[in-house]
Amino acid sequence: MPRIVLLVTSPRLPAGLLTATAWDVVRTAVVLAGADSELTTALRSAGAQVRVLDGPAVPALLDAAAAHDTVVWLAGPAGDESLARELGLRLAREPGLAELELMYGSWDPPGARLLDAVAVLDRLLSPGGDPWKRAQTHRSLAGFLLEESYEAYDAISAGDTDALREELGDVLLQVVLHARLAEELPEDERWNIDDVAGGLVDKMVRRNPHVFAGAQAGTLEEITANWERIKQTEKARDSVLDGIVLSQPALALAAKILERSARANLTAPLPLPEAQPDPEAALGATLLALVAEAHRSNLDPEAALRRTTLTHAETIRTTESSG
Repeated sequence: MPRIVLLVTSPRLPAGLLTATAWDVVRTAVVLAGADSELTTALRSAGAQVRVLDGPAVPALLDAAAAHDTVVWLAGPAGDESLARELGLRLAREPGLAELELMYGSWDPPGARLLDAVAVLDRLLSPGGDPWKRAQTHRSLAGFLLEESYEAYDAISAGDTDALREELGDVLLQVVLHARLAEELPEDERWNIDDVAGGLVDKMVRRNPHVFAGAQAGTLEEITANWERIKQTEKARDSVLDGIVLSQPALALAAKILERSARANLTAPLPLPEAQPDPEAALGATLLALVAEAHRSNLDPEAALRRTTLTHAETIRTTESSG
């Protein structure tokens, strides 16, 4: 019986990167397609007979199947579901016309939609794209990066994983947007999303020798200490405090500084509130002492204050509604 093969491929992989089975079919059968593409070009260059239709596809497929026994329909980037449905209904009514086979010539690899994100941002920031995005700079977008990160943090704090998925998408938007903007920098300064991803991959491989280099995996504490030793070698830092993000919230900043110094077994006397020159400095010394106490108790002062503040906010809302 004649056979119609619907060949579905991933539009995110290089043209011509097909399974051995798919190549066997396209080399020995007539291939029909709805439009020319990089894939049709690749198939023709490999000796396949590819014909692009300028009319209805279903009658042409049935005629080609009757004439050649096997015909391949090269599905478009979206998979051509409507064509498959129409053809399936026709063959259900007249099963003797041909057998219908769905064949996957290639699949999206994990993370393939990241390529779509890069392509969309490239379109938005290219000539003819979105004027607002094209007018942005790294500095003008800095606040949005913080805002989106805080929204992701809120989703985590609320235990809302659906919201977290969406918010991480907004964080990813900022990452890809910054990388695309960097492509417009002067030639000796520019970089792109592949440089960002490549740097991340190299860093993770270097800092996890127990996974990638056959090093002995010890306790979590030993793995963390090894991570810090590798990082210190990479950064060639002069102080254990080098690299701390100074723009983070003050409570988190204080906790990070105390954590770093404790990890390095460094101790320094805390400032005394009564020895400070003004009320603001005295308040700062008092708060720092509270952060140190939280560190000794293995508590997160930022999370603690946030939790209590939000609880107080609910009390205020209740007071408003009952007033």
